[in-house]
Amino acid sequence: MTNLNSPIFQSEDAAREHLEAQRWPDGAVCPHCGCTGEDHVTAIKGARARPSASNPEGAERKGLYQCNGCRKQFTVTVGTVFERSKVPLNKWLLATYLLTSSKKGMSAHQLHRTICVTYKTAWFMFHRIREAMKEDGTSGPLGGKGKVIEADEMYHGKRDVPYKSPNRRTPYTKSGKSGGAQKRVIVGLIERGGQTRTFHVNVATKKTVREILVKNADRKSRLHTDESRLYTTTGQEFARHQTTNHSAGEYARGDVNSNSIENVFSIFKRGMIGVYQHCGEAHLQRYLTEFDFRYNRRTKLGFTDEDRHNALLKMVAGKRLTYRRTGEAALA
Repeated sequence: MTNLNSPIFQSEDAAREHLEAQRWPDGAVCPHCGCTGEDHVTAIKGARARPSASNPEGAERKGLYQCNGCRKQFTVTVGTVFERSKVPLNKWLLATYLLTSSKKGMSAHQLHRTICVTYKTAWFMFHRIREAMKEDGTSGPLGGKGKVIEADEMYHGKRDVPYKSPNRRTPYTKSGKSGGAQKRVIVGLIERGGQTRTFHVNVATKKTVREILVKNADRKSRLHTDESRLYTTTGQEFARHQTTNHSAGEYARGDVNSNSIENVFSIFKRGMIGVYQHCGEAHLQRYLTEFDFRYNRRTKLGFTDEDRHNALLKMVAGKRLTYRRTGEAALA
C-alpha cells in the first residue's frame, strides 16, 4: 500500500519522475510525432521558465525534452489530463490516488480540504481524472464460450428533463410514471468473476439494450437476466438465455442469477447517495466510468491501491478536458 507521505505526493520532482516511469518505461516518447529513443529525444538541462512578477529570474524547468524529429519541446504532462494545469503535479498524483483507492468515491469538497485547493479546482480535477478512467475500447467484448454475462437495468436519480414518449401508445419501461419516465436509466453488464461496463441511456428499450449487448458481450456467452422483456428477443442471439423471476421472489436458481451486476449497482448507489449525493445528468456517465474503473481493478482480481493508481497514470494521455466559458458546457 502506498504511504500518503510518499515523496511522489510531497515533491513535484518526485511526482514527475514517477509519472515518467509509468508513462515511459522505455524512455521518453514525443507526444507530437511519436519519436522515441536517446537518438531522437534529448533531455534539456538547465532550461528556465519564463520570468514573471513572482519569479523575475525564472525557475529552472526540469523534465523538459527536445524531439530531434519534429524539433518540438515537451514534458511528461503534454497531451495528458494534467497539461497546462497550475496545480502542482504532486497534488495531481495525490488526487488520483485518493480517487482510485476510495471504493465509493471521494467528494470534491473533501479533496479541496485535503490538498488545499479551491472547491472549483477540486471539482474540475476530479472530472479530468474521471475522463482519464475511460477505457480505450481495445479490450474487446466481455464473456466468451462457457462464460456467463449478467445484464440488468437500474433507475437512479431524478431526470433533469422528464422523459416523454414520442408515441403515447408506447409504454414506459415500467408501468405508470416509475422507471424511465422520471428517473435516469442505467444499463449494466458484467462478466461473472470479471469486468463490468455500465451505460447511461436516455431510455431503456429493446433496441437500446440490444445495441449495448451486441457491442459489449460475446454472443457465445450464456446470458443471465431477470424476467424483463427487454432481453427476451436479444437473449435468443446468445448461446443460452436464462432468467430468474424477481417479481415472484426468485433471485437464484442453481448458478442462474444476476447477483453480480446487482452488486455493482449497489456499490454505485452507496457512493452516489453517501458520498456524492447529487450529480448533473450530463456528468452521470463519467461517474459510472469511475466506478467501473475501480470495480474492474478490485482486490479480488489481484489489484492493490498502488496498482490501481499506476494503472490510471498509464491512461492519462490523449484525454484532455478543457474548461472554457462555463464548466458545465465544456464538460457536458
